[in-house]
Amino acid sequence: MNSIKEYAIQCIKDEAQAALNLIPQLTEDFEQAVRLMYHCQGKVIVTGVGKSGHVGAKIAATLASTGTPSFFINPLDVFHGDLGVMTPSDVVLAISNSGQTDELLRFIPMVLHMNVPIIAMTGNAESLLAKYSTYHISTWVEREACPLNLAPTSSTTAQLVMGDALAVALMQLRGFKPKDFAQFHPGGSLGKRLLTTAQDVMHHEDLPIVPKEMHLGEAIILVSKGKLGLGVSLENDRVVGLITDGDIRRAMEKWQAEFFNKTVEDIMTRTPKCVSPSTKITEIQKIMQANKIHTVLVVDDDRHLLGVVDHYRCMV
Repeated sequence: MNSIKEYAIQCIKDEAQAALNLIPQLTEDFEQAVRLMYHCQGKVIVTGVGKSGHVGAKIAATLASTGTPSFFINPLDVFHGDLGVMTPSDVVLAISNSGQTDELLRFIPMVLHMNVPIIAMTGNAESLLAKYSTYHISTWVEREACPLNLAPTSSTTAQLVMGDALAVALMQLRGFKPKDFAQFHPGGSLGKRLLTTAQDVMHHEDLPIVPKEMHLGEAIILVSKGKLGLGVSLENDRVVGLITDGDIRRAMEKWQAEFFNKTVEDIMTRTPKCVSPSTKITEIQKIMQANKIHTVLVVDDDRHLLGVVDHYRCMV
């Protein structure tokens, strides 16, 4: 019987070999993809689902910290308004081992309609995602390190390595120097990012206030006008609840004809995530990620509403 250490050694060997096997897969498409990202006038928008999504978030963070404006977006969120962040000046990096992920394929037609170029990173050059991409980067692996050949192991390692290869190639093209690690493109210095607080970036004017007794038909209008995808309920000038456009959609599906008889109080979250004005942006990002939310409320010690920080404002 093999020892536990031997199992670990074999896994590491398998994943290391999968990474080395990427070298012969580097084609002209890789070089063209790097040049496309280098000349991008907008943002590199990284997307993926499941394990590929987690890898994508890491790749986006690496790109952003090495001079390439980038962020991760879940393709599921695109169907609920997040498509608005995308412009024809952007580039999409779509990651899927199979290249056949349904949620991702539903997203691709929207990107193509906007004439946004797509870089696909897949393990299947014959997949639909590869077919409809501008450039395809192969991360094919012979098998997973998982003894059942099921759990994403070697494949996700290959994606991470290829993502780092993209970032390093871009750093070389940009002539990135050690001093540049203290500076982001185009949002300022690393020091600024670490020191930026909620008060520095929060929305604080014309905030969408929805009384808890307001009917949802009226609340929809205020939430829409607020352009933040939410409404805040106050009582004695203190935060007592929060509704989002997602809450409203779910309420419409649940109650249908009875929807317009319901009030904000019927669907509001009574304990929304709140931060102080001095909370660092880095801490807010952790709160958003841990709770899978896109906004936090900024309040004082008495829970008086001061502003709203959304995840776009965190990209300083």
